[in-house]
Amino acid sequence: MIFIGELINSSRKSIETAIEAQDVQAIQQVALIQAEAGVDYIDVNAGTFVDKEQEYIKWIVQTVQRVTDKPCAIDSPDPKVIETALAVHQGTAMINSISLEKERFEKLLPIVAGTDLKVIALCMSDEGMPETVDDRLKIADKLVNGLLQNNVKVENVFVDPLVQPLSVNNNFGMEFVLAVEQIMTRFEGIHTVCGLSNISYGLPARKFLNQTFMVMAIARGLDGAIVNPLDKKMMASIIAAEALAGKDDFCMNYLKAYRAELFA
Repeated sequence: MIFIGELINSSRKSIETAIEAQDVQAIQQVALIQAEAGVDYIDVNAGTFVDKEQEYIKWIVQTVQRVTDKPCAIDSPDPKVIETALAVHQGTAMINSISLEKERFEKLLPIVAGTDLKVIALCMSDEGMPETVDDRLKIADKLVNGLLQNNVKVENVFVDPLVQPLSVNNNFGMEFVLAVEQIMTRFEGIHTVCGLSNISYGLPARKFLNQTFMVMAIARGLDGAIVNPLDKKMMASIIAAEALAGKDDFCMNYLKAYRAELFA
């Protein structure tokens, strides 16, 4: 499983306050605890600062990379913000995200074309959010093929089939996980990823629902997640699900987690 730590996001009040105050220690502490928890990428987002997003994303990337060698997932739909972040980023970043929305696709494609950047390909188009497996596959086909034709390696593409609230439509859970399975089958070597909390929006016991949904998605092939790595129950569910899905050779990750008392 490829983990993207979600905690440095200006939509979180504590992070918004730290960014605005240019509190280096606060941001670095959140970066470090995620790195220590085993994330592969640290998502960085300054999207609530509309007029200062470029300035702040540059500061966040530099601040984070002073204390960890983990690459960043640069989280913005704005090409200018992404270019600003890439100009100071050390190593190979991830772009979160490109979509099939015409303006967004056309502006972001030149940034990732022919590079080794990792890119999240979000299944959204100008027609709106997909609801069915077929809707997602149509978008994914165009997105993935568009990236491959522009010299983006298939292993650098992370398709996000887009999680939608179960409270809105009781089919949204299964439509998502079945789309994951189809995408992983159709494009050999590709990755799938999601930020899964939307599935439980508007419902009680959200963490429990999120954990169960993650296990279902892993069983269908999901191999990337945008998560809070400090959520021990979620991380334990992921590790156990990967072992059961045959993705953990000799259950080494499971045993390591057990010794670290993750399942306590």
